[in-house]
Amino acid sequence: MSAIEALVREFSRLPGIGRKTAQRLTYFLLKGSPEDGLRLAEAVSRVMAEVVPCTECGNLSTEDPCELCRNPRREVGSICVVEEASDIPAIEGSGQFRGRYHVLGGHLSPLDGIGPDELNIASLMRRLQDGVGELIIATNPSVEGEATAAYLFRLVAEHDGLRVTRLARGLPVGGDLEYADGVTIAEAFSGRREM
Repeated sequence: MSAIEALVREFSRLPGIGRKTAQRLTYFLLKGSPEDGLRLAEAVSRVMAEVVPCTECGNLSTEDPCELCRNPRREVGSICVVEEASDIPAIEGSGQFRGRYHVLGGHLSPLDGIGPDELNIASLMRRLQDGVGELIIATNPSVEGEATAAYLFRLVAEHDGLRVTRLARGLPVGGDLEYADGVTIAEAFSGRREM
């Protein structure tokens, strides 16, 4: 396989990138200076070597604990549960949440063999023992996200004094938080409801 074909294949493995887009990206790099391609390769190499999951919340960061967990101005009594670390920048962009996060690392999907043991749920349960007053479930509004939210609600329903809320229906069903705009997320936060 040629070097060009190898790069096209690797680009096309990325989410949302088909073969034609992968070819465009490859030829764009080839038309540019060698330094541009080397900068891209270095950035990919650095992110793979330096980024680790936060041992407290599961967010991806170059430091452990992550900058959000280390921030003393964040509200410690409120945890927002998301499916993936890529959902956090979307919520942060809304400017509506000042608490802490918890990344599950996916959603329940029995057909794909993903059950509660494959998700970052045990550490969430431990974190709830530290005086958390509100748990905001911000899983995606998909069938799997809703199933995950219902499972978490049943799991934490016994915690005395814990308010459990779900983001309001400002988010499109079947969409991902990662792609929602800040206004939509802000509306969803302001209209969140008890589960």
